[in-house]
Amino acid sequence: MGSAASLLVLVAVLVMVAWGRVPDLLVAGVGAALVVVTGLVDLDEVGDTLDRLAPTLAFLAAVFVLAEVARDAGLFRAAGAWMGERGRTSRQLVVAVSAVAVLVTVFMSLDATAVLFTPVVVALVAQRGARPDAPLLATTQLANASSSFLPVSNLTNLIVFSATGLTFGGFALRMALPTFAASSVVVVTALRSDGRVRILSSRPTAREPVTLDGFARFVVGAIATLTIAFFVGSAFGVAPAWIALGGAVVVAAAALARGRATPSTLLRAAAPGFLVFVVALAVVVQAAVDHGLGDVARDVLPTGDGLVALLGMAALAALLANLLNNVPATLVLASVVPTGSTALLLAMLLGVNVGPNLTYTGSLATLLWRRVVRAAGVEPSRGAFFRFALFATPLALVLSTLSLWLTLQVTG
Repeated sequence: MGSAASLLVLVAVLVMVAWGRVPDLLVAGVGAALVVVTGLVDLDEVGDTLDRLAPTLAFLAAVFVLAEVARDAGLFRAAGAWMGERGRTSRQLVVAVSAVAVLVTVFMSLDATAVLFTPVVVALVAQRGARPDAPLLATTQLANASSSFLPVSNLTNLIVFSATGLTFGGFALRMALPTFAASSVVVVTALRSDGRVRILSSRPTAREPVTLDGFARFVVGAIATLTIAFFVGSAFGVAPAWIALGGAVVVAAAALARGRATPSTLLRAAAPGFLVFVVALAVVVQAAVDHGLGDVARDVLPTGDGLVALLGMAALAALLANLLNNVPATLVLASVVPTGSTALLLAMLLGVNVGPNLTYTGSLATLLWRRVVRAAGVEPSRGAFFRFALFATPLALVLSTLSLWLTLQVTG
């Protein structure tokens, strides 16, 4: 296991340490090239990895484009105005931010929450004179904690969705209560950390009201229609990737026709560099799995679908996510959990989605969030982050896993 596993750890550490300084694609790309050149993985295996990930990558690119068009249409600006109207006290602001963070995460992915929604929260707390820690920590914690509900909510979900053997609706049904449990813990923790209730400053009278124009309403309708199509199409065996691609093409074409986007902005929104990074990381993980890491993971993998097994699976996934980051952790575990082991796969997702909230480096979304708040000069202190994380994450992970087990007793 030595060389391949060591390289995987090195790549993960370098990506986390060099995030924002050195392109993550460069780090993972060099690692992938090394395992190919040294014969740890051959070109046929690289092709198999690409074939396996292609639907996930297409889906992810489509969701990124939809989120970017939504931003250009003013949906995030309108969300900021809505939160400002309802955030008359510090705790009301936390609740409003939390509600929107969950909606953005569920329907546009946790990366949209980290990259597109966080700046809105930063601007809002500055405008209202609120202390930033509680709303900003709620934003990043909810980006992870509420990302288990739909397959579209997190890259980790997309990676293992087909292996669960569930339809889109079946996945959502089983993950609804666990997501609610994890998110509720985060919101309560945020309210608790806010201290005494403070009346916030009034809205500036010069600010113009934000309204949704025709194109913005079209984008809202498109996202709603796509969400329904995911449920219906999956029930009839239509791969969600095709639905997402079709929706992204329609929305992108409308944005181009109305002059709300350019081909270059849409291409950048699709994040081709990040997609190649995922493939390169998957190649390195494949080498590590093939050369011993897979055997080690199988030896410690819980079996069965009882509560103890699910708690063990969630804890193992959370530990690996905080050591390696949630994406490589998902790739490793997805390669050893048998296809169709629905209960274990869903518990694993709770581990790699909720568990990474314990550290800065557990989730790529947290790294993205940290870059945004640090650039704005409003990053919560390390003490505030870890106090929040240490209180909320273990409790959220246990309650969400218990909720999953209870759900499975009913749904099977």
